[in-house]
Amino acid sequence: MSLLGRAGHEPAARESGYAAHRAGVERLLESYRAIPPGAVVRLAKKTSNLFRARAATTAPGLDVSGLGQVIAVDPQARTADVAGMTTYEDLVAATLPYGLAPLVVPQLKTITLGGAVTGLGIESTSFRNGLPHESVLEMDILTGSGEIITATPDGEHADLFHGFPNSYGTLGYSVRLKIELEPVLPFVELRHVRFHDLRELEAELDRIVVERRYDSEDVDYIDGVVFSAGESYLTLGRKTDEPGPVSDYTGMDIFYRSLQHADGVKRDRLTIHDYLWRWDTDWFWCSRAFGAQNPKIRKLWPKSHRRSSFYWKLVALDRKYHIDDRRQARKGKPPQERVVQDIEVPVQHTADFVEWFLREIPIEPIWLCPLRLRATDDASTDGARPWPLYPLEPQRTYVNVGFWSAVPTERGQPEGAANRAIEKIVSAFDGHKSLYSDSYYDEAEFAELYGGDTYSELKTRYDPDQRLLNLYSKAVQRK
Repeated sequence: MSLLGRAGHEPAARESGYAAHRAGVERLLESYRAIPPGAVVRLAKKTSNLFRARAATTAPGLDVSGLGQVIAVDPQARTADVAGMTTYEDLVAATLPYGLAPLVVPQLKTITLGGAVTGLGIESTSFRNGLPHESVLEMDILTGSGEIITATPDGEHADLFHGFPNSYGTLGYSVRLKIELEPVLPFVELRHVRFHDLRELEAELDRIVVERRYDSEDVDYIDGVVFSAGESYLTLGRKTDEPGPVSDYTGMDIFYRSLQHADGVKRDRLTIHDYLWRWDTDWFWCSRAFGAQNPKIRKLWPKSHRRSSFYWKLVALDRKYHIDDRRQARKGKPPQERVVQDIEVPVQHTADFVEWFLREIPIEPIWLCPLRLRATDDASTDGARPWPLYPLEPQRTYVNVGFWSAVPTERGQPEGAANRAIEKIVSAFDGHKSLYSDSYYDEAEFAELYGGDTYSELKTRYDPDQRLLNLYSKAVQRK
């Protein structure tokens, strides 16, 4: 019996999935051919989980409307064939009935598998499963030259396979990905462990990642939240099939507030489904910016709109009409600088970075998520770093720190002053920053951090006519 009852992909259903995918691929290729020579090739996509602004274009885009489905699930092999634009919400819905889930499920439902691989997804399994691209077995990629190639870790296009993560659509777009799945159980038992000192949290986190246990219990999931230097939490999850009551944070209760307690350990339980999407209802804590955490407003807020995709629409309206800046101006206050970032630093610099951040950047709470590269923990790699566009060290624990808000601008400061300061301190701590939001690096520093000559060689091989934007133009110059 599967997690949610019997589920099966009959041969006819599998063939139907592949047939629909082939039709979607043909529409994609037709749309590529319709883009005028010399015009930049982009996705014709209405939604995005990127916070970078980009220049407008009048050229038609790539039609990816037929690439949003799970093609097939193989429960025996624990794999899935998935079209590149499939959301994790749909992917999880297709795999959970088999008692399986992707090895890493990013926190927001509308993140796509292709987006998490060409960008960088992360979640509470990343301390043992790495990043989403590390569970990819093969992928079909539409390159800038209009060719669809199949890339595998050790095939003819292994260079593209390893260079694709963190390329953000500048080396091509994933059309189909074959990924590994892992078994899950119906429930996740949580322990919220309170810390009064960030150094203590750092040391405990480092130990748990290695031992995968805390206080004689297994740890299958780890993340954390920092409210202040004196109040932080690690949330430790354990897979279980033991029946019992579960909490619901899709209604009036708010998940991140449930972590807080005076001291020691607080326990909770969620279904595996609700655990995977525990952050989406309130977009972590960002729903408070829209008033959705005010109990009076929350009662009236449609439950179907308590999700990240709806808050994204509100952000898009603000970006289009500068609503918040106008509101600040009426109060005599300066415009806000958006500080929406995820960074990684080695675990030994976690407290250093967080203490600096709390002192210099007026944003709280912040999210913590440990990660460790999965594929490179094998001695056969001989210490090589196989993901050159985001070169984390093998056999080393990092901590992702996420913060998503805005701070007041100051007269006389350059554009992006807070983000520039963050970039500088992250580099000083031997870390990296994700590129889904605003970046301000100069070109030489950017090349040193994000692939350099390796990226240039890949660009020459797979996009010789420069039909796709290059990474610096897209991530920093906002083209």
